[in-house]
This record gives sequence, C-alpha cells and structure tokens, in this order.
Amino acid sequence: MKGGKSKADTRKTDSRLKSKDAGVGKRQSKKAAKDPNKPKRPASAFFVFMEEFRKVYAKEHPNNKAVSAVGKAGGEKWKSLSESEKAPFVAKAEKRKAEYNKNMQAYNKKLAGGNGADEEESDKSKSEVNDEEEEDESGEEEEEDDE
Repeated sequence: MKGGKSKADTRKTDSRLKSKDAGVGKRQSKKAAKDPNKPKRPASAFFVFMEEFRKVYAKEHPNNKAVSAVGKAGGEKWKSLSESEKAPFVAKAEKRKAEYNKNMQAYNKKLAGGNGADEEESDKSKSEVNDEEEEDESGEEEEEDDE
C-alpha cells in the first residue's frame, strides 16, 4: 500500500463530498425572493455620519483608497464624539426612519389592496372573462342596430 490511498480513505472523502453537496441545495431553497419594490431600510445615525465623514476623509487622505482604513477612522471618530455632536446625525436618521415608516405603510396597503384584485381575476378563467367581453360587445351592437 505504498503511496496509494486505502479503501477507508476514499470512503471518508466520498462521504464528505456528498454531505457538502447535499447542504448546498438546502440552503438555496430556504432563501425567500426579495421584492424589488419594497422600500429600503433607513441608515442608522452612524451611517449618516459616515456619509459625510467619507467625503472629509477622502479630501484629507487622497492617496488612501482602502475601505477598511476609512471605516476604522470613522468608527474611532464616532466613538470620540459627544452626544451633542452626534445629535444632528441622530436627527437625520430619525427623519429617514419616519419617512421609511410612511413608505412601508403605503407599501403594505398596496400589497393588501393589490392581492385582493388579483385573486378576483384569478378566480375566473380567461374564457369566462372573454365571454363577458363578447356579451358586452354584442349588447352594444344590438343597440346600434335599433337606432
């Protein structure tokens, strides 16, 4: 058995491969599809701060392109700010959150209202819908003939 794999070794690797492949399919099926029309969640106060901090940091450090360096510097700066210095960012974040809540309410109403109309149409088959349209058209034609 010099240099070769024993049967026990190949069985172990085969079983590992099978278990990895089986897990991949399970993960993908659990993930729900995202609705592209759903409003995005608002940024927290820290991220509102970071929007402005990135601009300032880029001007002060034009050669530093590393995202991690900007994030670390921003985090340190945020920690060093007092509550009064953080207040404008917190206010902006709260304003965005209020706007998001309004958008979500409108979105949820649209979903609730939109589903009801779709269900009514889906209950009727296409032939029934077409039959109703033909009856309306034939009724109009009869009225035109009478005149």
